[in-house]
Amino acid sequence: MPEFKSSLIMPGQAPDEATASCWSCGTMRAVHFCSACGKVQPPVPVDYFTFFGFPRKLSLDTAALEKEFYALSRRLHPDGFGQADARERAWSLEQSSMLNDAYRTLKDPIKRTEYLLRLEGIELEEQSKQATEKARATGQLKKQVVPPDLLEEVFELNLHLEELRTQKKMGEDDPALLEEIGKAKLSLEEKYDALFNELKSEWNKWDKAVDNGTAADRRKILDQMLDVLNRRNYVRNLVRDVNEAME
Repeated sequence: MPEFKSSLIMPGQAPDEATASCWSCGTMRAVHFCSACGKVQPPVPVDYFTFFGFPRKLSLDTAALEKEFYALSRRLHPDGFGQADARERAWSLEQSSMLNDAYRTLKDPIKRTEYLLRLEGIELEEQSKQATEKARATGQLKKQVVPPDLLEEVFELNLHLEELRTQKKMGEDDPALLEEIGKAKLSLEEKYDALFNELKSEWNKWDKAVDNGTAADRRKILDQMLDVLNRRNYVRNLVRDVNEAME
């Protein structure tokens, strides 16, 4: 089980700045509960990795994460504080809410990577379906950066999709065109899987750099992860467009 006593220490803080005494008994507190009297503690502003007592690394032990999540869920659930005072009930509710958010984020490898990037001050390009729908509704152009290695493939695919949409409006059917689009979709799905494997290799580099790398090393890896995620999101959206056109 992760050790929580030191996990209150935030980047740039000294240990005495990051810790505090238990509000109930005055003993040096742990993150979620007092190590002496067991009272739930007020939430502190920590990131999701710290909340679970993990280092800010991406090759995370998901089995340990799940085990700790259920252990904390049992102890922090508001139902267990029905007879406590209003402060403890409020704190348990806040801690439970953060616990759920942290778990949902860290257990998903892509959300975990995106979250780390945000912690490091890096935002992904907006290429989501929601952004597309918003752009259509407002008439604004949504930023789309086609990965260079996909330029030719995307150009040809878009021509095929436009032809397919035209045929559907006219009630026509072209099996050869559908076959070409199907092959393109398969190629994109293979690229999508390959990009996830590429991302995992960057995780390993990041985890090593956390321990031994320079700030420049870490920034280079972060930029590469951002590039992989943006390319992966673009491919995901292409596959979605193909599926919608073929419906």
